Amino acid sequence: MSIYDYTVQKRGGGELPLSDLKGRVLLIVNTATGCGFTPQYEGLERLYETYHEQGLEILDFPCNQFGHQAPGDDAEIHEFCTAKYQTQFDQLKKIDVNGENESPLYTFLKAEAPEEEVEGLKNKMAMKAIAKLSTTAKTAADIQWNFTKFLVDRGGRVVKRYAPTCPPDKIEADIQALL
Repeated sequence: MSIYDYTVQKRGGGELPLSDLKGRVLLIVNTATGCGFTPQYEGLERLYETYHEQGLEILDFPCNQFGHQAPGDDAEIHEFCTAKYQTQFDQLKKIDVNGENESPLYTFLKAEAPEEEVEGLKNKMAMKAIAKLSTTAKTAADIQWNFTKFLVDRGGRVVKRYAPTCPPDKIEADIQALL
């Protein structure tokens, strides 16, 4: 299996076969609109605006599994993100990233990159606190919180997983290297 074997649900209906994105660099993120990490939308949009024409796609999957911080429906979440952060990248249908109803794409992503890199003592302490709050993360490979990011190269290989505490600007050099 590769990332291109998966199809995801679009916001508002329809499907997006990830094979349609062959040859693009993908940044896949589970998000929430009421999270302390929600301001990362600004950095994600900045990356998108800077690198989209060079081949970057950002796939935003709203998820309400962590502190119920994405309570709205797909249309409400999209309206919030476009109004507050002027997001232009693909925002897909809300999903679960852990547990019985988790998206098959996320099962694949977690298997390909089971560990997230956490840099700095402050971020390591924050992730320890988050781990105690996360009721859906049952294994070390599970998504711990909102704004976990996966970077996928042009060949569809999962290159790296980033913790929620990693701001988008810290991913920029890795994206540049893949473009």
